[in-house]
Amino acid sequence: MVQRQLPQISELLELMQFKKPELNATKRRLDGALTIADLRTIAKRRTPKAAFDYTDGAAEGELSLARARQAFEDVEFHPDILRPAADVDTSTEILGGPSALPFGIAPTGFTRLMQTEGETAGAGAAGAAGIPFTLSTLGTTSIEDVKAANPNGRNWFQLYVMRDREISYGLVRRAAEAGFDTLQFTVDTPVAGARLRDKRNGFSIPPQLTIGTIINAIPRPWWWIDFLTTPKLEFASLSTTGGTVGELLDAAMDPTISYDDLDVIRDMWPGKIVVKGVQNVEDSKRLIDRGVDGIILSNHGGRQLDRAPIPFRLLPEVVREVGKDATVMVDTGIMNGADIVASVALGAKFALIGRAYLYGLMAGGRAGVDRTIEILSTEIVRTMKLLGVSSLAELEPRHITQLTRLTPVGGSPRRATPRPRATAAAKKG
Repeated sequence: MVQRQLPQISELLELMQFKKPELNATKRRLDGALTIADLRTIAKRRTPKAAFDYTDGAAEGELSLARARQAFEDVEFHPDILRPAADVDTSTEILGGPSALPFGIAPTGFTRLMQTEGETAGAGAAGAAGIPFTLSTLGTTSIEDVKAANPNGRNWFQLYVMRDREISYGLVRRAAEAGFDTLQFTVDTPVAGARLRDKRNGFSIPPQLTIGTIINAIPRPWWWIDFLTTPKLEFASLSTTGGTVGELLDAAMDPTISYDDLDVIRDMWPGKIVVKGVQNVEDSKRLIDRGVDGIILSNHGGRQLDRAPIPFRLLPEVVREVGKDATVMVDTGIMNGADIVASVALGAKFALIGRAYLYGLMAGGRAGVDRTIEILSTEIVRTMKLLGVSSLAELEPRHITQLTRLTPVGGSPRRATPRPRATAAAKKG
């Protein structure tokens, strides 16, 4: 029999701990976000549907994005036991400079559309965290203003080659003069992908007021107040504005972009140059032979060619072929610090986050971006400790297995010989 007694008031008082209320609504909101998925939920609640769907959506059936995220979820980790990792070093050297974490912020277009602080919030948060920030050609903050927001940090510039080449050349010169140290030459956008969410929402730049947008705005007055009381939403580096995203991209981009354009930009740019949008092994080899400093395995976040290769699944093959000769980076589908750890284990030198950063921006402006970086950093450190590694250099392919859902039948178009199962490739160490 358990002996029972009346509770003592003094004992009850010891159990009653009252948390001091947080009066700052933004901080209270962000403190409750424990994952990037939580930030996404907050962002969806606070942002008009058209702007949120532009960020959240992808091309056509959105298969590429779903597969990229599934590939990260289909990772099995193999920890080492009795390997103390009390202190974890997450710093790395990337493209000739330091980064406090193995990821940076990817280029995103129309960023002030999501939340009025836009690229200024991203650049400032990146600088404070000691990681690189990348400004898009289609950014809504100028090259010079990004430099002012992140004066002592690392700024990278993402370049689209325009039909009017002089526009692109001018941007290259401005970025160099502003001290940006790396150029991302983007190759996967000769024309716009079919982003069906945007078409169904009637989404345009700048946003147009319709009955639907007005009704959708009623529970989100803060977004519209910001939109209507801050400088006009327009491209900071381009004069073209007005129309759907697809129309704007098709009007500006040039489907005839070639290796010759890469050579011209390479000669103009004084810093490091990487090619963004690489999706097979053979192109990786050609680019390294062409003298680029690195490549970014990317399918543009699933926003261009749907059913494109999954960058994370392609990573081991590319690292085996060119990893000794150039910096291999990866993006698309990253929603957890463990995704970044898995990428590093398979040979990626660095990762880039796009939507994860924008979810934080929409959830809370600059503070939301800080929270994104904090969440991912915490997840990276915890994952490394649980794996028994103290530094990024200790991560190896043996630490993970890529579980297979999609296995090529017969020969793979990525290489001349049939591709081995990803699980086998991942286990090689």
